[in-house]
Amino acid sequence: LPFEKKFYQENNFEVDFVGHPLLDEIGKDNFSFSIKLDKEIIALLPGSRKQEIQKILPQMLSIVDDFPHYQFVVATTNTVEGNFYKEIIGSRNVLFVKDETYGLLKNAKAALVTSGTATLETALFNVPQIVCYKTNLTSFQIAKRLVKTKFISLVNIIMDKLVVKELIQSELNARNLKSSLVEILEKNNYNQMQQDYKDLKVKLGDAGASNRLAQFIVEDISK
Repeated sequence: LPFEKKFYQENNFEVDFVGHPLLDEIGKDNFSFSIKLDKEIIALLPGSRKQEIQKILPQMLSIVDDFPHYQFVVATTNTVEGNFYKEIIGSRNVLFVKDETYGLLKNAKAALVTSGTATLETALFNVPQIVCYKTNLTSFQIAKRLVKTKFISLVNIIMDKLVVKELIQSELNARNLKSSLVEILEKNNYNQMQQDYKDLKVKLGDAGASNRLAQFIVEDISK
């Protein structure tokens, strides 16, 4: 990440920032998406671990009925069995796709995203998002004391300002999710986030990070 270079330099390590490899992955633009819909899509990215999915996905699903003109679609992974998601989704009108997260983001109007790398991926697809995070209280209190940062999402950390809304712990509830989703779907807010995403991509550097890293290694070895 771009801000890490300064940190290492201040601690007497010689480092270079070559860019972020996600720019190369997302730039491939050949992502499959098996669902064809007439409605615009709200993507739900509840994470990849069962514990976080159990805590966060039900909160995300709590607003499905408030947005009948949109289709909610959950991004699932092959590390968690489909029945696990089905039990949480229940009878709600919610679809899910397996291992098609990039295809889903490419087709999404907005997204609810569990904090992690997925927030950066969502931003690179220019999808307005709400960042969600919830864990057990003890773990949260420990992390809060150990980690000193104003934000939890990579987008906000890199930009050093509030670009995407973060709903953390008790703030992650149906009322806040509903009002926040209405807010980011509003045209002016939507356009502002798009501009912030452009600035984010500039901070991450150009595509080709892996090639630049390889070239750096070759040059260093040749010395």
